[in-house]
Amino acid sequence: PEMLDGKNIPYEKRIANPEEYKIELIKKLGEEAREFEIDGSVEELADVLEVIEALKKLPEYGNVEEVKQKKKEERGGFEERIILKGEK
Repeated sequence: PEMLDGKNIPYEKRIANPEEYKIELIKKLGEEAREFEIDGSVEELADVLEVIEALKKLPEYGNVEEVKQKKKEERGGFEERIILKGEK
């Protein structure tokens, strides 16, 4: 809002309910991920991380770090840069 105010751009502001907030964050994650895919800049990656951090604060995603660690232990991570290709 501050940026829009500074540029005298009119807008509507309201507070989302929890379900709407979740839906909008998920949509925003897709948007930011697409922008990062195209641009590849650190700024776009920062935007992706910002949305992820907001999602992690939602109750249904509160244990995502534990799930991530468990999956990494079971399936491995990306550190070795292995690319697997096969049929889906």
